[in-house]
Amino acid sequence: MQPEKVVKSRYVVVLMDLKEIGEFGLIDLIQTDAIQEPGTVVVGIGDDAAVLLPTPRQLQLLTADMLVEGVHFDLGRTTAWQLGYKAIAVNLSDIAAMGGVPRHAVISLALPRQIPVEFVVNLYQGMKEICREFRVNIVGGDTVASPHGLIINVAVMGEVEPTQLVRRSGAQVGDMVAVTGVLGSSAAGLDLLSLDNWAEYDFAWPLVTAHLTPRPQVKAGQLLGLYGATSMDDISDGLASEAHEIAKASKVGLRIEAKLVPLAPELKQAAAMLGKEPLDYALYGGEDYQLVFTIGREKLQALSAVDFGVPLTVIGEVTEAADGVKLVMDDGVEQELAPRGYNHFR
Repeated sequence: MQPEKVVKSRYVVVLMDLKEIGEFGLIDLIQTDAIQEPGTVVVGIGDDAAVLLPTPRQLQLLTADMLVEGVHFDLGRTTAWQLGYKAIAVNLSDIAAMGGVPRHAVISLALPRQIPVEFVVNLYQGMKEICREFRVNIVGGDTVASPHGLIINVAVMGEVEPTQLVRRSGAQVGDMVAVTGVLGSSAAGLDLLSLDNWAEYDFAWPLVTAHLTPRPQVKAGQLLGLYGATSMDDISDGLASEAHEIAKASKVGLRIEAKLVPLAPELKQAAAMLGKEPLDYALYGGEDYQLVFTIGREKLQALSAVDFGVPLTVIGEVTEAADGVKLVMDDGVEQELAPRGYNHFR
């Protein structure tokens, strides 16, 4: 993340309000550079519906996420560009968790009438940036006026080879549990953003970046599907919550070793300053958009020779369902790992 993309103001400089340009003028602005893979799109933005050309013999994936101002984001702590990037990223992470390739996005916005057009343009610039990175087409959506703040709803279509589809329900007793990347950085970054002087700390930048512009592990998800991961989930609500989701879906138990959970050095520095436990950020913080997966022991060695674009770390093993989901502390004591994490209605 570049420092100049972090702003204190609620909106960027006002040049023109939406009421001046209108809905169709806005559509004309945002459809530029929306298509990254034209060979898969017959009709894109501008008609009653998109017309797409699916790849033969591929399973179709569909996911959707909604971001609501005041619930998922604070416009005083993020730029429009960062918000747009993240709105797409969280959906690509869902496709990655199924072992799939993201193809097309549909974006719907509920916009306050007073929001500047430049804000919306910058929002789409962030969306288009990540879509360029992952070759995703923006093929449609909707825009409406909102009396209750900004709401962003993104739906993404993807594809996956039938033999490479990975669900939460395939974990087997004896499999190893592993994760991509490091965990807890996003939640620590969110806590740091509540400080007026967070930018003064060198360790804060990677954590704030992890929160504002998370990178979905699309390449890793595809390769894990290819190399035989038995179950997988993206870490949106915290490792503890996702571990329970895999255990429930697969009808197994999980045993996770606290000392093996990968934490960034910057996270440990931030936690010490904030007076919090570093591991709690990884277990319960959420919004890391890394992957937690299970895989047979015999396949682990093959993974070491593959470039996943991110480190893989074994953190535990799959056990019998009766054992439940356990966390093994550094002193060897086992304790129940509660399914805490972000929950909208808890």
